[in-house]
Amino acid sequence: MIGAVAHPTFAYRHGGRIGLPRQLILAVGAICAVQPSAAFAASNNEVRISGLSDLAFGSITNLNADNVLSESLCLYAKAKPTDLYRITATGSGAGGSFSLNSGSATLAYDVQWSASPNQASGIQLAANQPLTAQPNGASDSGCTSGSPTTASLIVILRSSALAAATSGTYSGTLTLLVAPE
Repeated sequence: MIGAVAHPTFAYRHGGRIGLPRQLILAVGAICAVQPSAAFAASNNEVRISGLSDLAFGSITNLNADNVLSESLCLYAKAKPTDLYRITATGSGAGGSFSLNSGSATLAYDVQWSASPNQASGIQLAANQPLTAQPNGASDSGCTSGSPTTASLIVILRSSALAAATSGTYSGTLTLLVAPE
């Protein structure tokens, strides 16, 4: 869930308006899918994603800059012979769009993905469209051998969207679907 809470003790001035800063928190849900095909049996496919948590943007007072949060996580995908996976992100906005709602007001955000940990930028995701051919960076399903994280989820609140948003409490959900290829 992404939530925004206005705090009445802080104010900002933008374009002649006085408003309240926004506080945003993102909760990300992950769904792992094992989808068998003629090329391999379902018992040979494994997918696991772990390490996701809420992303708290805190109070946003500078509306002239993009706000970026990144989270490194463990993503394991075993699908012989390639060990590649695809990831699909769906927001809780209209048609699965990446947007937050506060009553009738909306606040759009961007989602990026990197198949490497500790990244602040990645490949732009389109809502409901799979990003394919992502390499498995984990040697085991719990990321206990090697690096404890293998990928990055990046969420961006663009300054243009923030500047146009009204003060209020915004909420939404981002769901990730991961499947072996």
